[in-house]
Amino acid sequence: MKLQSYLFFDGRCEEAIEFYKQTLGVKVEMLMRFKDSPEPPQPGCMAPNSEDKIMHACFHLGDTAIMASDGRCEGKPSFKGFSLSLTVDTEAEAESLFAALGAGGQVQMPMAKTFYSPRFGMVADRFGVSWMIIVKM
Repeated sequence: MKLQSYLFFDGRCEEAIEFYKQTLGVKVEMLMRFKDSPEPPQPGCMAPNSEDKIMHACFHLGDTAIMASDGRCEGKPSFKGFSLSLTVDTEAEAESLFAALGAGGQVQMPMAKTFYSPRFGMVADRFGVSWMIIVKM
């Protein structure tokens, strides 16, 4: 069994992928636009004029594959009830990632020393995706 994350950016997927390329160094493995689908979209499955939006993408962050889409392209992404957690080796790396992911986003818990890590913090990026950054002990 394998569990993977699938993020729906509701019209901002390409922007998100570019942001994650710059901030996290993700590598895009696959990207398919709605207009490239061999089948026409189901009625009501996407907003009008969304042919250039991303139907499916897969990118890698380290050894982890993350899948993503623009979904219905309604412009209302909602990421509630989960966080993506990044474990890094150094405090400097944690601080750098926290700042980069938080640019245009919202700090949920500032970076601080905890009983389980020399540095831990939580931030939602500009797309609303919640990230936990932790330095391994």
